[in-house]
Amino acid sequence: MATGIQNSMLPHVFPPFPERKEFDIFASMDAAKEVGGDFYDYFLIDEDHLCVVIAAVSGKGVPAALFMMISKVILQNCAMLGRSAGEILAKTNEALCSNNQVGMFVTVLLGILEISTGNMTAANAGHEHPAVYWAEKGHFELIRNKHGFVVGGIDTARYREYEFHLSPGDKLFLYTDGVPEATNAEGQMFGLEALIDALDTEPSSGPDQILKNVKNAVDHFVKGAEQFDDLTMLCLSYHGKQVEQ
Repeated sequence: MATGIQNSMLPHVFPPFPERKEFDIFASMDAAKEVGGDFYDYFLIDEDHLCVVIAAVSGKGVPAALFMMISKVILQNCAMLGRSAGEILAKTNEALCSNNQVGMFVTVLLGILEISTGNMTAANAGHEHPAVYWAEKGHFELIRNKHGFVVGGIDTARYREYEFHLSPGDKLFLYTDGVPEATNAEGQMFGLEALIDALDTEPSSGPDQILKNVKNAVDHFVKGAEQFDDLTMLCLSYHGKQVEQ
């Protein structure tokens, strides 16, 4: 039931905006045996602003799936009002805290891309650091920033925004903790260093291949060991303004 709720709420059509040549997106969620509340989302706020979200709800099973559904809807509704990244998280936090009788929370990384310029404004509510492929450098690296508090925990929480710029050929990779915390039979975790190595296997590839490379590296590492966290990833490739021929 929880798996069905999750799958019905996540966008699955790729490419999601075939008429838009300035960017490409691919995302996936591989549910663990014990279902959690991971989710991803992406949508156009207007013709020049794309919002991307990745999040992980605390807990497992049906309650987590339901909390995930509510969180996803509130985040998108707040974003469509034209608010900034930090304001979207703050308003979502207030809404979730107002009647959170189950004591659940969600970690969220939300970014708004100004499509015409490549400027990205992001805010982080206790989530994993994003990774960016800089075409000029030829490799991925983490963008480390100060996290805000999780969403749904304290109703007065505020979220600091930070900015970075994507040039044509750059990529943004978002993921949940199920990736670096994937564990093998010996209790060892996959880790962030191995994640960057997997991303750099074919860093100039399209978003779908980037995600396949990470999934293959994780599968090779865990060697079939049972996992308890979903494996959720999203990759945005920025192409910039396309010149008409």
